[in-house]
Amino acid sequence: MDIGPSNWLKACFVPTKSDAFVVGFRKWLNEYAGSEVDWPTKLSSSLPPTLPREQLMDRYWSHVVNCSSCRVAIKGLNALEIILQVVSVAAIGILAATKQSLMSVSARTALVSMAVICFATSRWLSHFIYKNFHFHDYNHALR
Repeated sequence: MDIGPSNWLKACFVPTKSDAFVVGFRKWLNEYAGSEVDWPTKLSSSLPPTLPREQLMDRYWSHVVNCSSCRVAIKGLNALEIILQVVSVAAIGILAATKQSLMSVSARTALVSMAVICFATSRWLSHFIYKNFHFHDYNHALR
C-alpha cells in the first residue's frame, strides 16, 4: 500500500468532529495544490519588514471598533475628558472675569484648585484611554 500525500487518509485515523477541519483542509490541499505545498518556488527567503510595536499591538482597530461595550465606554470617557477640560477653563475664566473684591480668598483658592484638579484628571483620563483602548506596550522582562 502506497501511503503518500494523496493517500494520507489511509495512514491517519480521524474519527472525531474536531478532525473535520483537518479533513477539509487536506481535501482542499489535494484538489487545489496537488497534495502538497510548493515551498521552494512560491516563497522567498526574506521576511517582511517588522511592523512598529504601536501598530502591531493596536487595540483600537483590532477590538474597540468591533466591540459595542468598548465603543460605548470610550465614547463616554472621551466626553468626560472634554467636560473636565471645559470645566477647568471655565473656572479660570470665571476667576479672571470677576473682580477681586467680589470673591473671598478661600473661594478663589477653591476655584483655582478645582480647575487644576479637573485639568489634571482630564490628562490622567487621556492617558488611561490611550493605554486601555489604543495601545499598551507590554515588556515581559519588567513583569
